[in-house]
Amino acid sequence: MSLSESDRELVVAELGRDPTPAEETLFENLWSEHCAYRSSRPLLSAFDSESEDVVIGPGDDAAVVALNDDTYITMGIESHNHPSYVDPYDGAATGVGGIVRDTLSMGAYPIALADSLYFGGFDREHSRYLLEGVVEGIADYGNSIGVPTVAGSTQFHPDYEGNPLVNVACVGLLSADRLVTANAQEPGNKLVLVGNGTGRDGLGGASFASEDLAEDAETEDRPAVQVGDPYTEKLLIEANEELVDDDLVESARDLGAAGLGGASSELVAKGGLGADIELDRVHQREPNMNALEILLAESQERMCYEVRPENVDAVADIAEKYDLGCSVIGDVTDGNYVCTFEGETVVDVSAEFIGDGAPMNDLPAEEPTQPETDLPKFDLGDAFEAVVGSPNCASKQWVYRQYDHEVQTRTATPPGDDSAMMAIRRAELGLAFTSGANPHWTTVSPYDGARAVALENATNLAVKGAEPLAAVDCLNGGNPEKPDVYGGFSGIVNGLADMCSELDVPVVGGNVSLYNDSPSGPIPPTPTLAMTGTTAEYDAPPAQFSGQGTLLLVGESSGALGGSEYLAQMGGSDRFPDLPENASEVVSALVSVATQDGTLAVHDVSDGGLAVTLAEMVSADAGASVSLPDSAESLFSELPGRAVVETTTPDAVEEAFEKIAPVTELGTADESGALEIEVGDETLRWSAEEIAELRDVLARELD
Repeated sequence: MSLSESDRELVVAELGRDPTPAEETLFENLWSEHCAYRSSRPLLSAFDSESEDVVIGPGDDAAVVALNDDTYITMGIESHNHPSYVDPYDGAATGVGGIVRDTLSMGAYPIALADSLYFGGFDREHSRYLLEGVVEGIADYGNSIGVPTVAGSTQFHPDYEGNPLVNVACVGLLSADRLVTANAQEPGNKLVLVGNGTGRDGLGGASFASEDLAEDAETEDRPAVQVGDPYTEKLLIEANEELVDDDLVESARDLGAAGLGGASSELVAKGGLGADIELDRVHQREPNMNALEILLAESQERMCYEVRPENVDAVADIAEKYDLGCSVIGDVTDGNYVCTFEGETVVDVSAEFIGDGAPMNDLPAEEPTQPETDLPKFDLGDAFEAVVGSPNCASKQWVYRQYDHEVQTRTATPPGDDSAMMAIRRAELGLAFTSGANPHWTTVSPYDGARAVALENATNLAVKGAEPLAAVDCLNGGNPEKPDVYGGFSGIVNGLADMCSELDVPVVGGNVSLYNDSPSGPIPPTPTLAMTGTTAEYDAPPAQFSGQGTLLLVGESSGALGGSEYLAQMGGSDRFPDLPENASEVVSALVSVATQDGTLAVHDVSDGGLAVTLAEMVSADAGASVSLPDSAESLFSELPGRAVVETTTPDAVEEAFEKIAPVTELGTADESGALEIEVGDETLRWSAEEIAELRDVLARELD
């Protein structure tokens, strides 16, 4: 990329001169779509980001939400999509590193990660290559730094073949008195760079993330991918703890997109200030680096701190203790953002103009239309096996077994459930955590599909007994300059915003990733949502049958099949199902039912519909006998906001949902270790072993 002519004219008018090469490249990166959100910012005002629990909303490195007066959590999410196509291992690993440092910059300790991954068809060799590299990168980095990966999702869709998505979310924990922001505080304070030496990796990463992937991206764009060092990141985590504990940090920003130039200019701009930076002072790991390389390299494991002059030596001592590099690179001022190199001024601009001066794009959008109904006719037994055994609905144990989810000893409900549960003992609360999206839903209907994604994530929390607290989003789309693509992207923004408002869940931060387009075409509009919720208990009802209770379906018994795995496997089309009009009441009732004494198990209905929900609840020790209407919709509709409840007190469940949603008795759980489904006059039966074999497709193909 290069600075467009229209942008260059704005810069020249502001500066009253031609920009220097370093300035021009700085503007190119900081005014890119990746950093400036030029196509998406006009849409983001749709989100409601306020509540009495929100301490810091969008705009900082991570959002901050209060659990109580003394205990806060941070929430952040980011994408590393293009890098993970070019170099799946390092691209995914540095995505983890980046979101963890966003957490550190708020004064928090990272306690949980969630990864939402999207690949092309699982039958494609290249998709499996990317999957293996991405999962290995996340596992190696997260395990090495001691932060558990506890939640997430893995989806396959043919339109990700040329451009996978890697969206990583992080939750951090801090006490109220440890809060740090990215707002520079006072002229005269020092800017101190702590962490790894600066190299030439990741040059132009922000601009690289703001253009479509080319056919030769895997070779030509490799220098734009950062290289991670998790062991240095672990040292940085512990050093950051000590720096914050000792009250040595006035403000902080991690070095991510656009490197030092991005972090330092944004830090002072947010405080309405400027900086004088001597680039020669930056500690480097490669010889003969020039000003532009030092300014814009996206080398990992680096933090920029604002420090009072009298505390600089103490910061340097802590950095030395943890064997980290440390450079005092300049001062906070009340003037321009100025960088010098070898005695020459290479940047002299307004920090505010760099950060906020990019003009927004006014792009045309085409309204998407839903498909006509054209339903296939298939044997239900064959359809059940195809759906339950599809890569999207199959067990993801192959993925999450590579992640250490027990480190830090907070994980009460591990990966593989509807949501993870973390024990926040200092607040005497359980914190539920979920993340994901369904591209089949948003392909059929971007708006309604995104509303369904929000409801699905809230349901994941509710069935564990957790009231939704807050969410962050990662909004992924193709080339916004194409009206149909931008129309779909607008749909997912508005759909997510509307349902989160209906649920009274503030969207407190997020990330936008556009230009996810390649020679194979654009990705589906993909609104990954990461959501947290709280409960008074650390323990949650299991998702598997106990074998002792009555089975109830709460919510509508069926709906349209649009966006379902059934149609993905069998062909055909349908409109997207109608979502409940009282979604907030449904979620609250589910929370109530999940915490009832008579509830033995509860599991939401989502990917694959009721067929997959029931299959996932069966074990070698417990099965079920179920009766359903004679229709594919009853078995395979993916209408969200529903759950299967095993209970000894069905009347209490019906009472909780009175005038809110229908409750249908499905049958009974038993100790057969098998699933028997009567559909009309047809009876289908599978043992737990047969179901496990169907659902083990990832491990079978990848091990």
